[in-house]
Amino acid sequence: MKKLVFLTGAGVSAESGVATFRDSGGLWENYDVMKVASIEGWNEDCDLVQRFYNDRRAQLANVEPNAAHRAIALLQADFDARVITQNVDDLHERAGSRDVLHLHGELTKACNEAKTDVIEIGYRAIAEGEKAADGSRLRPFIVWFGETVELMNDAAYITREADIFVIVGTSLQVYPAASLIYFTRGKTPIYAIDPNEIAFPFDRGEFIREKASRGMEILRERLKLLAD
Repeated sequence: MKKLVFLTGAGVSAESGVATFRDSGGLWENYDVMKVASIEGWNEDCDLVQRFYNDRRAQLANVEPNAAHRAIALLQADFDARVITQNVDDLHERAGSRDVLHLHGELTKACNEAKTDVIEIGYRAIAEGEKAADGSRLRPFIVWFGETVELMNDAAYITREADIFVIVGTSLQVYPAASLIYFTRGKTPIYAIDPNEIAFPFDRGEFIREKASRGMEILRERLKLLAD
């Protein structure tokens, strides 16, 4: 089976009602992004950050995967499909995707301050002052600004192995994730799906200017010809 690799971003989950990571004003659910999504913000006011992610977790419990998530999962029947996502939600998994790498962490997990002990917490709130097993503060298992994207090397390896590379719902402006496109092999076809113009510099692919759900419907028709 051909190796099909997806790089997905906020545009995939937006159609499920999940708030996008940040808008043009630098706000996320009316919060200053740097107050709730940076290591400096955590060190300055960890209780604010906990409340913010507790709210995101509660929101996630009440949304469902959309047609784009399901279309990506269905392609596992015809391809050796893997998903690299910038999203911290679990909607790819809930749609049926089996092999998902979360570059920026996972909302349904928590960890100690050193990020060496990761636990599943589902959609529950982390209590104020709750401790990890080592006695440090229990924190969201999220990669914040100011922290290393530790899975980037794994993502680059997966990308290099791709026979087909698909970008869905990401503007290719958030680094280092946006640099993954440069790890594709020279003749690997690249497809990009987004309703807005994006930096898509290669002439060996196709840009489908649609929202994720409609774009994936179009792409599945294209990929039927490449499945064999």
